[in-house]
Amino acid sequence: MRCLIVSGQSGSGKTVALHTLEDEGFYCVDNLPISLIPELIERISTTHAELHQNVAIGVDARSSDADSLQDFPEILTKVRKQVDSVQVVFLQTDLDTLVRRFNETRRRHPMTRQDRPLVQAIHEERRVLEPISQLADTFIDTTSTNLHQLRQHMRDRIVKTRGDGMAILFQSFGYKHGTPLDTDFAFDIRCLPNPHWQVNLRPLDGRDQPIIDFLEEHETVAEMYQSIDEFLRRFVPHFESEGRAYLTISIGCTGGRHRSVYMVEKLAAAFRLLGHTVSVRHREIG
Repeated sequence: MRCLIVSGQSGSGKTVALHTLEDEGFYCVDNLPISLIPELIERISTTHAELHQNVAIGVDARSSDADSLQDFPEILTKVRKQVDSVQVVFLQTDLDTLVRRFNETRRRHPMTRQDRPLVQAIHEERRVLEPISQLADTFIDTTSTNLHQLRQHMRDRIVKTRGDGMAILFQSFGYKHGTPLDTDFAFDIRCLPNPHWQVNLRPLDGRDQPIIDFLEEHETVAEMYQSIDEFLRRFVPHFESEGRAYLTISIGCTGGRHRSVYMVEKLAAAFRLLGHTVSVRHREIG
């Protein structure tokens, strides 16, 4: 049996994530007190093991009080003894985006009270969820992600069997829009020649042939690619040998449309040829 424990901040997309997993065949239970997780796993294992091979359990600040969440490390240890594969997935979003989402939807944050405004409630929830976030295997940053992108992100990064080997996500981003939180490696390639300053190239992105031709005219681009490629070829196998299921590699330029997109596409193609399970995300262009 494979068990996912899905947690995260209110407003970060946990409900969308669970619905996506349910659509992909996971048996999903939301808002379960953490003390009941081992009991649920035991019951499924003994009575519905053939029917429910993949289980996802949603846990958030509503599931238990702050004191009981301190027991999460002990609960997780028990679950790891019960099933073949356990993964803790934690969704997070920056403060400004969470405030905007709650204001736009007029939803009430579950931790707000008469004496606790929204911003304080968000900070308090982060504190309460620390025992879970500190043990998370996978972080998903939804700050710049809409619900359709989150669904695809869940399918690409989470809905896969460990038997397929480690999944690698290559993602491009623009530094002027912020560094992604959900990354294992981030490479800054802003030193490379920038197609943005060519008026005829500006509307294009790094997948378009004129951008590719422009970048490949410069020796420094090839040198940067070779350096990143050699580094990853050397160290990715070490992560895989440690049992990692997922690895996220982010490439950043200024705007996230030209140089980083080109580099991500080139690296992804190379690692597919090596036999890795590879997915691509271009954060700034969808």
